[in-house]
Amino acid sequence: MTMMLFSRSERDTPRESAPSPLRRRGGLIAALDVGTTKVACFIARADDDGSVPRLLGIGHHRSRGVRGGRVASPDEVEVAIRTALESAEDMAGERVDGVVVAVTGGAPESQRIDVEMDVSGHEVRDADVRRILSCVGQHPLEADRELIHCIPVGYTLDGTDSILDPRGMYGERLGARIHLVAAASGPLRNLTSVIERCKLDVDGLVAAPYAAGLASLVEDERDLGATVIDMGGGTTSVAVFLGGHVIHVGVIGVGGGHVTNDIAQGLSTPLANAERLKTMYGGTLASPADAREILRVPLVGEDEDQPSLEIPRSYLVQIIQPRVEETLELVRAHLEAAGVDRIAGRRAVLTGGASQLPGVRELAEQILDKQVRPGRPMRLRGLADSVAGPAFATCAGLLSHAVQDHVERPILDDPPRAGGVLGPVSRIGRWLKENF
Repeated sequence: MTMMLFSRSERDTPRESAPSPLRRRGGLIAALDVGTTKVACFIARADDDGSVPRLLGIGHHRSRGVRGGRVASPDEVEVAIRTALESAEDMAGERVDGVVVAVTGGAPESQRIDVEMDVSGHEVRDADVRRILSCVGQHPLEADRELIHCIPVGYTLDGTDSILDPRGMYGERLGARIHLVAAASGPLRNLTSVIERCKLDVDGLVAAPYAAGLASLVEDERDLGATVIDMGGGTTSVAVFLGGHVIHVGVIGVGGGHVTNDIAQGLSTPLANAERLKTMYGGTLASPADAREILRVPLVGEDEDQPSLEIPRSYLVQIIQPRVEETLELVRAHLEAAGVDRIAGRRAVLTGGASQLPGVRELAEQILDKQVRPGRPMRLRGLADSVAGPAFATCAGLLSHAVQDHVERPILDDPPRAGGVLGPVSRIGRWLKENF
């Protein structure tokens, strides 16, 4: 999971009324990626004109207590978040507070709906766009799910479709095609609780593969169509972009950690050594030289002075390849079931730490029948080489998300209040604010 944080001089002082969560005072923004294998924090500053953010601080720490994108041990997650956050704050010389969480846990799912309303022939204004997004409230979610995104992917006006921005146009009926993303409430509440224990506020939610796509896709890929596959430690998440918008997201419960477990079980070696073997010698495609390269593998429970197991590197590849193939086949099946496998074209971009295994790109091209490239963070100034790889795409994408002007949550009316004379007054005030 991933989070975005914003500045405040003293974390424990009372909170004042703040501007929009995506634009805090001073332009200071930060991203915190809480994954199964690592916690990473970026702190950056964006200018008022919404230009590319400039990176100020970096912090990362080994993640503990997260399983499959869900909080499994709140105490361990809290320690990891605090450590990574403090390292980034010390480098940046700033304090951060409010968070926007990028979700992989809770099985985020997409739904597309069409809504329409009467605008009576007048000019379409900001208030009309807000009202049509609030029509999402007429399509209730399941009781145990929470809305993450409400993204308009296109508008219609009197039957004319393919309108990108209807404001300033005239018509009788305004329609919108909206992409909704919702996730299970329980995992979100658990993560929110840990964040609050770190003296941080939760200002919103962002789907992790959506953020990864914002960081790694060029403009033509977002317009013409591309699939982002974010291969993390506990999950593999997917985002499909088309026409400049994200039109589908989903999460598959298999990631790089499953490869590590397969190695540990197959070779009877400790998990730490299995991760080392995967990182240093792992791969997904066999070569003739693999049989001649011998690896020493310590066994679980054996003393250091005991003889190690010796295996050819080809045996390690034989363990890794089936799991990576299974992961990519699950991605393909997910895209086909959602009906988005072909509409976004034949372009795919790989992000996430598990995508860095040698041969993953070639294997993805074979299984997905797409042109595949590695995705690296873009649109961020001052990015060090050590954090410029696919594993940090989500952090960078959250920074890009923060400086964009977009409406991705419905603005619903306030709940009715019982009695009193202020009810009609507040309704009149809201009408004046929306129309003048």
